[in-house]
Amino acid sequence: MKKILIGLVFVWLTLACESNQSANKQEGEEKLPRIAIAGLAIESSTFSPALTHEEAFHARTGNDIFTYYPFLSSDSLNRKRADWIPTLRGHALPGGIVTRETYESLVTKTLDMLKKNGPYDGLFFDIHGAMSVVGLDDPEGDFIVRIREVVGTETIISTSMDLHGNVSWRLAENTDLITCYRMAPHEDALESKKRAVDNLLSRIESGKGKPAYKAWIPVPILLPGEKTSTRIEPAKSLYAKVAPASLQKGILDAAIWVGYAWADEPRNHAVVMVTGDDKEKVTGTAEELANSFWEVRSDFVFVAPTASLDESLDKAIASEKHPFMISDMGDNPTAGGAGDVTWTLREILARPEFKSENGPSLIYASIPGPEFVAKAVEAGVGGKVEEYAGAAIDDRFAPPLKLSGTIEAIEHGDRHAETEVVVKIGSVHVIVTKKRKPYHKEIDFTRLGLDPRKTDIVVVKIGYLVPELYDMRADWIMALTPGGVDQDLERLGYKRINRPMFPLDKDMEGPDLKARLVPLSHDIK
Repeated sequence: MKKILIGLVFVWLTLACESNQSANKQEGEEKLPRIAIAGLAIESSTFSPALTHEEAFHARTGNDIFTYYPFLSSDSLNRKRADWIPTLRGHALPGGIVTRETYESLVTKTLDMLKKNGPYDGLFFDIHGAMSVVGLDDPEGDFIVRIREVVGTETIISTSMDLHGNVSWRLAENTDLITCYRMAPHEDALESKKRAVDNLLSRIESGKGKPAYKAWIPVPILLPGEKTSTRIEPAKSLYAKVAPASLQKGILDAAIWVGYAWADEPRNHAVVMVTGDDKEKVTGTAEELANSFWEVRSDFVFVAPTASLDESLDKAIASEKHPFMISDMGDNPTAGGAGDVTWTLREILARPEFKSENGPSLIYASIPGPEFVAKAVEAGVGGKVEEYAGAAIDDRFAPPLKLSGTIEAIEHGDRHAETEVVVKIGSVHVIVTKKRKPYHKEIDFTRLGLDPRKTDIVVVKIGYLVPELYDMRADWIMALTPGGVDQDLERLGYKRINRPMFPLDKDMEGPDLKARLVPLSHDIK
């Protein structure tokens, strides 16, 4: 009997211990910070006639959002440090202004999800910063204000941005932590997003909460990305100052935004922001970075040689370096161009050098032409097709272009293009897509049976070459072509940006670059 009693006591103690461990585990889980994820990202040119609709954002919701962030994979340390509540995150190719219906739909869906799952200790706000919306200034500022109305002012919001985004005073007020990329091309995009998340987790876990100070300095400079690449000076040295500045004691983060040149709003200009707990360090560092930017304003040049299209083609044809890359910059869909301007392709096909199959080999990537694609699919590989393509959206510089040639490839299933075909016209391979698509990876070409490395000339609708194309080039020139992201900013016709603005007003007086302390999000009046 005694043994039975001892056994029962042992079982009871074991069960009690397990129950206590389970309770402690649940209690520990409850102590994990609750962090939401939300964001919309696009560059929108207000100088393009294109409109961006909801399907272009390919919005993901719930756990599908984690596919954007390898540093939040299921087995990552950061994933285990919080109870993550992803809502909606959409990322569209750069393009035209976003319709108001699209914006309201995506924002409303986000807010509804936030309302259902609160409260939150933090929110990771992942945006680009250059979205334009019909009839609405400063969409990202509007978006974060509406988020604040749902999550309250105690929730710590950490914002990650592209350095070509715009930071309005309203956005600066309503975010608590903020950072942006430090490289252009943006090879550090994921690193920057992770930094925003790391900063957020650190401030929550340490109990330090919101940084005590946020310094904001508008810098009246508006330059295209093709002149501010961190591959070359002066941006290379300017941005090299950012990381060391952010590592100072009393500083949490430092950032320089070049801003977005192809939209016409008062918020479009460069900005410096520094956050931290040491007032003098925060303001002093912000002023140092802002003055460093202003001092080199006249030194910014294109990241590669530039010329007219004819001059660019002449150089490419004469060159012995292959592939010779030509950037068709004015209609660059990675910067907000409509992507369907036919002007450059028309000029290429009119050149006598490309009329014969034995002429210099050239790949043109790309032109949208859904009617041409439909006929190509019907004709099949090897078939002859004649149909118009391009200029359905932006016909200001050239009308739709009739293409006539032999179909050499047809591919379905691309996320952006949907269907791609290659048509051979003389010595030119033209990639025609159902929907616009930028071509910036080697596989974009090889999956279509094209070998850019063995092609004489490759023309891409892009500005500065992204890393994979840059590494592939034997030589490169940027053609000054027309379009919604024209590099000649003076002929765009700005009406609403704050003036004076360099380089539009080259002889302007030196601006006030003193740091302005931004109210903390719970102190906004």
